[in-house]
Amino acid sequence: MPQRILPKLKSLSILALGLVSLNSGLVQAEEPMTVNVSRITMDVANKIALNAVAACREKGIPISVTVVDRNGITQAQLRDTIAPPVSLGISQNKAYTAAMFNVKGSQLEGRANSPLQSIGAGLAFMAGSTPIQAGGKTYGAVGVSGAPDGKDDEKCAIAGVASVLEDLEMQ
Repeated sequence: MPQRILPKLKSLSILALGLVSLNSGLVQAEEPMTVNVSRITMDVANKIALNAVAACREKGIPISVTVVDRNGITQAQLRDTIAPPVSLGISQNKAYTAAMFNVKGSQLEGRANSPLQSIGAGLAFMAGSTPIQAGGKTYGAVGVSGAPDGKDDEKCAIAGVASVLEDLEMQ
């Protein structure tokens, strides 16, 4: 009789072990398996870019502006009529850098001589960019180039974001 009980006990042990591992699997499954990322629309990106250009035009400064998503991918890009052609690529690098580090370009100027600058990753550690943040979310960044001083570029980038900030806060 003990020989008949032994296989049953083994079966019950295996069943209990299976239930324990199934239960621990259920606990793990409660964590989300995907990530939701908020994005601005093309229209919002264009509005930011147009308003950054307008802010610099008020100062008599022709600029280029790039709006990128949180991954640094360009969503909108404009070059004012007589802005220097080189300013287009610089605005893109500034926007990309602000998106990657999630801070204004002026906060990164101290890293200009860092090894990161030499890797050729399209980074620009200089004033002239700002992240797009609202309602506790980061949407991307704006980079501006063309003004004699990067701080003026940055003011125009901030003005572009300010033009949609209230609406983004409501999202």
